[in-house]
Amino acid sequence: MGEPMCRNLAIKSGHSVVAYDQRAAPLERLRDQGVKPANDLQQVAASADIIFLALPSGAHVDSVCGDPGGLLDHARKGQVVVDLGTSPADLAQRLEQAFRAKEVKFADAPIARTRQAAEQGTLSIMVGGERDTFETIRPLLFHIGSEVTYCGAVGAGQVFKVLNNMVLIETVVALSEAIAVATRMGLDATLFFETLAKGSADSFALRNHGMKAILPRHFPEKAFSTNYARKDLGYALALAANVGLSMRGAEVADGLLEQAAAAGFGDLYWPIISRIVEGSRAYSASRE
Repeated sequence: MGEPMCRNLAIKSGHSVVAYDQRAAPLERLRDQGVKPANDLQQVAASADIIFLALPSGAHVDSVCGDPGGLLDHARKGQVVVDLGTSPADLAQRLEQAFRAKEVKFADAPIARTRQAAEQGTLSIMVGGERDTFETIRPLLFHIGSEVTYCGAVGAGQVFKVLNNMVLIETVVALSEAIAVATRMGLDATLFFETLAKGSADSFALRNHGMKAILPRHFPEKAFSTNYARKDLGYALALAANVGLSMRGAEVADGLLEQAAAAGFGDLYWPIISRIVEGSRAYSASRE
């Protein structure tokens, strides 16, 4: 997701964009859009006034910011650091305090929607942070997203995002259960989902995860994986536990993700939980 977002920033913003990645290939592809490759985090911090992080998990964000040689070591007064990934809300709050001590602003701005949305610049972005920090980064966020929502103080964007993903995952569980029943009764699976799309069960999850993954059994590796989905759902379950709530639906969904990972599908696109719901043990995981 980071590569297309970086590309859109370079093409649309009119600003000079510097990028760092542990892999050389994305940086080589971005050269055509004028993106300058950096050798390390120190060079990024020296070159950029606003630093966007697009990393797989909160653990990666914590490492990039807090490890020796990380951004907290090199950040300059007046800079802004923005986490575009999905991380724990308490990590966002802790990093905000650490960066504030260096007179650096921090915001959490996790993205939602698909890789296609990242390519098209139509992501939904949920922002937590000080209002003036939001106003500073808002024009840039509209180069990568079509919906940018100010959610509140630091961490609020992450709360909105992980609960968004919780609802999405639970909806896909319901779709998986429904199509499993319909197909066991010998009904046309395509017609079934198309009919749901005309009624009150219509949803983003149905039109994307249902129609484009569950129905054609398309679960590629280079998509949001079972392991990543479980990571996000774990953040949501932790939030619920912190406020004294038990999320039974989310716990069921987490169990299905756990089963999918145990079946060898951890790196595959996460709607593969539909295979677990239907009781399939013969599915051959294609490495597309």
